[in-house]
Amino acid sequence: MAGSTLRDVARRAGVSIRTVSNVVNGSVPVSDELRVRVQAALDELDYRPNLVARNLRRGRSGMIALVVPELDVPYFAELAREVITAARTHGYVVMLDQTDGDGDRERELLGRESRATMFDGLLLSPLSISADELRRRTNKVPVVLLGEHIFNGSFHHVAIDNIVAAREATEHLIGLGRRRIAAIGDQPYSTGETAQLRTTGYRQALERAGLTVDRELIVPTPRFHRHLGAEAMERLLALPEPPDAVFCYNDLLAIGAMHTLARAGVRVPEDIAVVGVDGIQEGRYSSPSLTTVAPDKAAIARTAVSTLLGVIDGSAPAPTDAKAPHRLLVRQSTRGAPVD
Repeated sequence: MAGSTLRDVARRAGVSIRTVSNVVNGSVPVSDELRVRVQAALDELDYRPNLVARNLRRGRSGMIALVVPELDVPYFAELAREVITAARTHGYVVMLDQTDGDGDRERELLGRESRATMFDGLLLSPLSISADELRRRTNKVPVVLLGEHIFNGSFHHVAIDNIVAAREATEHLIGLGRRRIAAIGDQPYSTGETAQLRTTGYRQALERAGLTVDRELIVPTPRFHRHLGAEAMERLLALPEPPDAVFCYNDLLAIGAMHTLARAGVRVPEDIAVVGVDGIQEGRYSSPSLTTVAPDKAAIARTAVSTLLGVIDGSAPAPTDAKAPHRLLVRQSTRGAPVD
């Protein structure tokens, strides 16, 4: 119904106008039952809030920014889609930017005062900047961090449990009877903490199974790109005793590794089983299809957006480290037949 008001929606849902306002603005938590009822009424009446007027009253732009290292990396593209969807439910528009993983670019985004007037808050997936540099930033636009675990309790942060995810992936390979399991993607430097956490989970799984952690089977990569996975796999195949399985720290590394294996005539999974992390669509349609640890990107987006809006309006608690769910999707690269 064109031109519907909050009063119309409240009447249709059988709730107060204040409750409808709370659902529309996301300013005050309401029960799931009430939210569903109000959202149904909003949809039925095709309610469209006057976002410009509302944001002007609040002194806000009505925009948040999502800044990631590389938009052409499928994980970030898929996450961006979920963030846009989540922000839209709160009446926010998302501005996208990328840093190319460059520390100077990350510092520029966080240091320019003009940024504070362009958008109301920032979702940032940092790759190069340190926690100390984040704390010293000059612009005070609200920030929620994604992915990299560098906040040390100083910032709101949303990610999967990387140690558990890596451990589960490696345990899956062990459960298949693999004993010489390699890892591709370690980053043993100060800003590579996500990779370091995944190395920790990998090592934990081996140690719990009574298997030796062989350093020559852990191949570092500066980034998580396909060609680097392919090069790392070449290095592993050149060993006197190649691995019988590989845990890759993201799906692109895994797809690159499988490319090398195919060119070398090595069968996947019969000769070498492969697991990735990220749950990107490309892995589902690769040949063979890729077993992967899939983060719940929709949950990450919803949590990050709602947390950021809480920081913006002052209702968020002290900085929290929110863990999003993940699940292991078993496909042809380890079992030989798809499950999902």
